[in-house]
Amino acid sequence: MTLSNPPITLLSNCNVYAPQPLGMQHLLLAGGKLVYMGSDVPSLDTSLTPQCIDLAGATVVPGFIDAHTHITGGGGEAGFATRVPPVPLSQFTSAGVTSVVGLLGTDDLVRNTESVIAQVYALREEGMSAWCYTGGYHLPLTTLTGSVRSDIVFVDPVVGVGELAISDHRSSQPTLDELLKIASEAHVARLMTGKAGIVHLHLGDGERGLELVRRALSDAEIPARTYNPTHVNRRKALFEEACELSKHGCWVDVTAFETGPDGYEPVEALERFMQADLPQDKLTISSDGGGCLPDFDGEGNLTRMDFATSAALSNVFTQLLAAGHSLETFLPFFTSNVASLMNFHHKGRLQTGADADLVVLNEQHQIEHVMGLGRWHVFEQQQVIKGTFES
Repeated sequence: MTLSNPPITLLSNCNVYAPQPLGMQHLLLAGGKLVYMGSDVPSLDTSLTPQCIDLAGATVVPGFIDAHTHITGGGGEAGFATRVPPVPLSQFTSAGVTSVVGLLGTDDLVRNTESVIAQVYALREEGMSAWCYTGGYHLPLTTLTGSVRSDIVFVDPVVGVGELAISDHRSSQPTLDELLKIASEAHVARLMTGKAGIVHLHLGDGERGLELVRRALSDAEIPARTYNPTHVNRRKALFEEACELSKHGCWVDVTAFETGPDGYEPVEALERFMQADLPQDKLTISSDGGGCLPDFDGEGNLTRMDFATSAALSNVFTQLLAAGHSLETFLPFFTSNVASLMNFHHKGRLQTGADADLVVLNEQHQIEHVMGLGRWHVFEQQQVIKGTFES
């Protein structure tokens, strides 16, 4: 069919998972919002001429939220030539990702908070929903205004701190007092703004694991939701620690790429969490898109490097469906759980008033169409909207 991006779109006969299963629904999208969803086709004034698409029972889910992405590029651990370039728009949307949260990692010196914020605004101009963290792996934290609290309070895209590295030979080895001061800044900023106000914690291979977070929870009054560890599937023992922390109110984040012999592959990690007696609303998955995937020997020397993309998210999603897991069981890990953690009230769910971010799946569980803020980014598996410098 001939595709356009008109201001009004009517999608009929959609098998909706919102993420809960709602059955066959009709969706009316206008002004970047989902303005109607129901079992009856809405009646419209004859002066309105929406684009009408019959999805013939295809499955429709909320757009994925990737809350750990190196939007300016990661890397740099094997010299300046290994710095990953900024991630283009299509690498996100082709994977069904309609919202991203950008961050800094090992390189928080050459890259800084200013460059991440600039890339957020660039992605927004290209039609994507984007936010970021302030800070990075190391202390003192790189910020825009001089403090974590004022960055979150006064800079619109900044929603938390991250990724602050612990239990990693590349980290600044933060003390308990240092972590508590950062967490208190983020927590108070959340109270002042309603933003996420989290400390997104990079977990390395160190044997200390999440010990620092457990001490923070026992020694101070800062709520558990403030601490958000990621890469928790990189070691089996670390994953078990993270599962236990989820019982105390921490959201924990699985990374969507292969982890090696000491950890759990992402599908297995999600399966283990689903099958355990754990709070199912406290798990998320992210891609580490744009970030480097280094391997180090026992002396801390780099032995191999690869780079992640958001396609890892959609790959895990497809593998879970192929393994026979019900969509409503794991879909929140990609959508509503992330939205709840990040306080993105108009994201992660298909409901009236939410942003018009959605993914349409074909019969093979592959991504067929992707809509972000009411505009088709991918249609019939073809990239419709590309980034400014994409050919």
